[in-house]
Amino acid sequence: MSHLPIIVGFGGFSAAGRSSGHHAYRRMVIESLPVQERRETLAGLAVMMGLVKFEGDQYTNEAGETLTLAQIESEYGEVVLDGTLIRRIEKTFFDVDAAHWQKNAVLGSGGEPMVFDMRRRDLPEPTPVGWQVQDLDEDRVRITAPNGLEVKFDSYRDIPVKSAGQLPRGFNPGSLYNSHYHPRALQLAVIGASDAVQSIGIEWQTIMDAVNPDQIGVYASNVMSQMDENGFGGLLQSRLKGGRVSAKQCPLGLNTMPADFVNAYLLGSVGHTGAIVGACASFLYNLRAAVEDIIAGKCRVAVVGNAEAPILPEIIDGYATMGALASEDKLKKLDNTEEADPRRTSRPFGENAGFTMAEASQYIVLMDDALVMELGADIHGAVSDVFINADGFKKSISAPGPGNYITMAKAVAAARALVGEESIRERSMIQAHGSSTPANRVTESQIFDLVAQTFGITNWPVSAVKAYVGHSLSAASGEQLISSLGVFKYGLIPGIKTIDKVADDVFADRLRISTTDIDRKNSPIDIAFLNSKGFGGNNATANVLAPHVVESMLSRRYGDDAVAAFNERRKATVAKSQSYDQQALTGNFDTIYHFGKNLIDESQITISQSQITLPGFEHPIDLPMTNRFADMTN
Repeated sequence: MSHLPIIVGFGGFSAAGRSSGHHAYRRMVIESLPVQERRETLAGLAVMMGLVKFEGDQYTNEAGETLTLAQIESEYGEVVLDGTLIRRIEKTFFDVDAAHWQKNAVLGSGGEPMVFDMRRRDLPEPTPVGWQVQDLDEDRVRITAPNGLEVKFDSYRDIPVKSAGQLPRGFNPGSLYNSHYHPRALQLAVIGASDAVQSIGIEWQTIMDAVNPDQIGVYASNVMSQMDENGFGGLLQSRLKGGRVSAKQCPLGLNTMPADFVNAYLLGSVGHTGAIVGACASFLYNLRAAVEDIIAGKCRVAVVGNAEAPILPEIIDGYATMGALASEDKLKKLDNTEEADPRRTSRPFGENAGFTMAEASQYIVLMDDALVMELGADIHGAVSDVFINADGFKKSISAPGPGNYITMAKAVAAARALVGEESIRERSMIQAHGSSTPANRVTESQIFDLVAQTFGITNWPVSAVKAYVGHSLSAASGEQLISSLGVFKYGLIPGIKTIDKVADDVFADRLRISTTDIDRKNSPIDIAFLNSKGFGGNNATANVLAPHVVESMLSRRYGDDAVAAFNERRKATVAKSQSYDQQALTGNFDTIYHFGKNLIDESQITISQSQITLPGFEHPIDLPMTNRFADMTN
């Protein structure tokens, strides 16, 4: 019997805000929300951004005056909207109009030597060939350089790419826990995973006590590693800047750290760990590993996610040099205007000029269906399949290829076998990769069109979350999943609001690509297909089932009486999850971070031929007692 991987918790942070409680999703469809939900979302973002405070049981401004939700919307609504989603890169990162760099120059002219004085202690080692060194006193020398002097001047220049998907303005992820010397991506990993775990509504220790220690898995990574000053960026730049490498820059820079930090400082897990990287499809690569382990019974609880913090001059330079990013000049030419709109740089399936870099952290928690029933966990959806295929021989490592045809076709075929023909044709949707490059809008839509023809789909809703939050690289498909959970909850498919119309070269005859939110409350979506295309031929498509579909499957497996008892247990879980949500809306995230606590006393570990017992864990770890290859060895 296969075990169903059910989503019991989700969380994270992106340019749209906090993911748990569907708040990031609600920011994307805020124009379509009822008044109360809209105001709650704006108030929560206002607190995150430091615009208002929540003290006691009321919101207040800087002057200590009490504010209602209506007043917050009236006084701070526009500021909140302006300080979220894609926008001009803010100076807390770097100045896009005057980014620091070093300019090479040679001092000296013609055949005249260059003469200058300097401190003896500052002499380069070894002394350059041809330099003549004359002592002036104990501390200073005079240098004669016959061929001039090569120098590097601190300079500042314009960066052509000026927009990115940034966390809400004023929100500092490192302030939520003791994050001293942690690279920004690891700060995001900690707060994102903590948000997901607390959203479950069940104490983590209760979950650990319900399973064997090795039945918990963490599957997380990032693409660009940690490239800021506290990670590989500082490591690689230190010698050139005349500094020293710190003891933390090398280990903290590794792209395995998002998983390692979750294990070591949040969960205290001794179970399976994996950090899989598949370029922009990395979230789905990690998700597939978790899903397959749960289906096979190797894992009962899985924490899956990615955290990426790539808004750095060097990374933007790299992608811009490839021609992959939307620069101001490209956008001005595209719009025939003198000033580009920093809010509309990402335009999936419209007339576009490249993708928009973003930072984000997205995590989900999966359980097998039996554990969900036992613990009374809430149900936000389930992941039935994730398909991954490469492109074969390629002319260009960055060009699309045939692999995505395979993953999409497999995903739809598997979904048809699971939920039926009508669900696929009438109640499914696509969360497109939608990177906002001219090549993507053609090639990805062509795949969707061919698959739609094959399976008789005529009006397939397509959403593209990158229009709102940008491209967060490894976390990008996590953003698609978070958006899909919101669609299941609220019945609104986010439209692609950064485009005026679908581009003429998009294969859109069988697709429904809307510039406004699509209301599906009266015809709920059964299944969402998450599609991802990564550099190098990393293609993945995942099938995510809506909660009502999952609950129907559980009824068939366990019976109505068992499900009724489960629903009674679930009430307490939902109440606790909602309590955390309300607490987080006030700015109290209570981030989980256990540094140097609850360490395992290795002297207390006992091992027998059948099991390992660890201090602090409710159950032992069973050792393999059967021969998996008996037919080959007996």
